[in-house]
Amino acid sequence: MTTTVAAPEDLNLHHIVKQQFDRAVPFADDLHGWRGIAEWLFEPECILEVTMPVRLDDGFVHMFRGYRVLHSSIRGPGKGGIRFHPDAGVDEVKALATWMSWKCALVDVPFGGAKGGVVCDPHLRSAGEQERITRRFTAALGDNIGPHTDIPAPDLYTNAQTMAWIYDTYSMMHPGEANLPVVTGKPVEIGGLAARDGATAQGAFYVTEHFLELGGLPGIETVDGVTVAIQGFGNAGRHAAHLFHEAGAIIVGVSDSKGGIYDPAGLDVGAVARFKDQHGTVVGYPGADTLPPTGVLEVECQILVPAAIENQITSNNADRIRAMVIVEAANGPVTPAADDMLAERGVKVIPDILANAGGVVVSYFEWAQNIENQQWETHDVLEKLRKKMRRATEVVVTRRAALVESIDTYRERWAEAMPDAPPIPLPDLRTAAQVVAIQRCRTAALHRGVWP
Repeated sequence: MTTTVAAPEDLNLHHIVKQQFDRAVPFADDLHGWRGIAEWLFEPECILEVTMPVRLDDGFVHMFRGYRVLHSSIRGPGKGGIRFHPDAGVDEVKALATWMSWKCALVDVPFGGAKGGVVCDPHLRSAGEQERITRRFTAALGDNIGPHTDIPAPDLYTNAQTMAWIYDTYSMMHPGEANLPVVTGKPVEIGGLAARDGATAQGAFYVTEHFLELGGLPGIETVDGVTVAIQGFGNAGRHAAHLFHEAGAIIVGVSDSKGGIYDPAGLDVGAVARFKDQHGTVVGYPGADTLPPTGVLEVECQILVPAAIENQITSNNADRIRAMVIVEAANGPVTPAADDMLAERGVKVIPDILANAGGVVVSYFEWAQNIENQQWETHDVLEKLRKKMRRATEVVVTRRAALVESIDTYRERWAEAMPDAPPIPLPDLRTAAQVVAIQRCRTAALHRGVWP
């Protein structure tokens, strides 16, 4: 008797992005037109890899590697964060840049997708070393970034100070020019927005709020009284915890890289935040059960908010998820295999390109103000963000309903065009969001044409 062992799930982020893209293709309005344009829409326009000598505090020169990927400029200049992480790699950066293209198209801001990464562990680097790495990376990028070509922003382990160093370095290289719009997420004192720090979480909250209002969870119309668990207590997760808590939700669990805490009666979010500031972790918070770092994903709750890193809910743990709705405040926390398993159980996933798009929307607002030398009030920024996120939520929910209603037509057409391909499954919210985003990019590409 032989035992069949399932093949390990492919967790390469760029492969995952391609799987998601391929799931949207059968729902294209003009299926045959997609055959000639799909590769154009998916493949990145530019992949830049640089090596950088940097003198560290030990007095020696150390070599660092950095990447910048411009996925698409079809709908406007590139837009996307720069992350510092020891595991940063080109496939990861390509995937994140691609997601950013779909994200910008879905929420309808005039950018394409881009992303950057530097291979380093910021926890091991002093502030001075991080500044020198940042400035050297900016110099190495040269004119590959710019206010009208590719506009970076903060990402994992980078922040407003990092953006200030990029802005200053770029300005020294381009004297006499209006350089403020070269990056977003800057300090308020040099053209940034006060709303930017919490924008990702704020957008996720607006999306969740409107999803419930639209009937996403029958019988639940507001977040008041809803149980919520949040993986990640950094920028997005911490802000999300406060926003949901202030709206009346019961925060039953939170976690950081060292572990998690759980209290079914609800956590005092303010007290947890103060404990985290004092001890560097939420682990050990009095009166709560201690969990392993990913344990918070499996607690019983109505809404689960993964706000940490990619590939957190996979085929290995999807069957243990006890939430009714997953709101992807992080990029790529749920894999395609997990998507299928969750859909079979009726768990709804609000995809990352919708749920965490608040950051790029507010980045767009900052860029627009810098271009026009204007300053908007914070309440005006938040109201504009609210309108953008609610409109995008409506578009995704409506599109999914339309795709499901016409599924027989799509299946017949797909079987005729691709007779050897397996039948297409019912589209989920992620596929609906992808269809909206990709078709908007396709329409822009067809209007612009191919030159020369």
